[in-house]
Amino acid sequence: MRTKEILGTPATTHPIPQEAFDWYDEYAHGLIDRRTFMARLATITTGTLTMSILLSTLLPNYVAAEQVSFNDPDIKAKYVTFPSSMGHDEVRGYMVIPTALEGKAGVVLVVHENRGLNPYIKDVARRLAKAGFVALAPDALHPVGGYPGNDDEGRALQRDLDRAKIEQDFIASAKYLKNQDLSNGRLGAVGFCFGGYVVNMLAAAIPDVLDAGVPFYGTPAAQEIRKNIKAPLLIQLAELDRRVNASWPEYEADLKANYNDYTMHMYEGTNHGFHNDSTGRYDEEKAKLAWARTVEFFKKHLS
Repeated sequence: MRTKEILGTPATTHPIPQEAFDWYDEYAHGLIDRRTFMARLATITTGTLTMSILLSTLLPNYVAAEQVSFNDPDIKAKYVTFPSSMGHDEVRGYMVIPTALEGKAGVVLVVHENRGLNPYIKDVARRLAKAGFVALAPDALHPVGGYPGNDDEGRALQRDLDRAKIEQDFIASAKYLKNQDLSNGRLGAVGFCFGGYVVNMLAAAIPDVLDAGVPFYGTPAAQEIRKNIKAPLLIQLAELDRRVNASWPEYEADLKANYNDYTMHMYEGTNHGFHNDSTGRYDEEKAKLAWARTVEFFKKHLS
């Protein structure tokens, strides 16, 4: 049985069984409901590994995880809205621009998980602006009032939206961002979980628009459109993420058959969501490495 230490405590004091992370992944992706998730967690509680400790480790703490403040002097952030004629008519996104930007820069679309534009994804957009890119993080939940402030409600809202229209909203977002006055005409996209899927989808659906993609633990686009992919891909996977990794061999076979430019990194001992620093799935060392590779990749392909 694999275990993982709770952040800030010795592994020998409160080891978290791998099953807890697996169950959280199933819960977060709608494969089990909250009651089932809680009932499973109850089976592994002890006198020292309490339900409170488990939940504080597995569920997000966005305030504690912020890396770049919204009022950091090196960035300027604002909300923008733009049309999405094939989607939900209008998209609202969080745009972040480097304060010192002179002229034009590479632009990067940031795609959230299956719960809307939460604080973690906004922080990722700010990190990209700190690195010199113009970043845009759309909110798929804009048609229903936007991210509601907690992930459970966000997941429920996103699940009830038309997925095809959500995909069209992100296609509209990519085109909008690439055509901004501050854009140098080179568009990248990075996404996490559902957002990783969206990056793969954009590469296949709008190959002449996307110039570089970084999907973190995302499933591939529909097989019939994968042959359209042109952009180089930096694919980031977590070793313990059995659900997403099951799709990788087939996807890699298609990328090879199409002579695509791709690199895949499998991060040893990590769970799905290892880059998200708001939960106990976060692996600081591997997340920093994956992020450094992401920034380097975008600097190479978006300059």
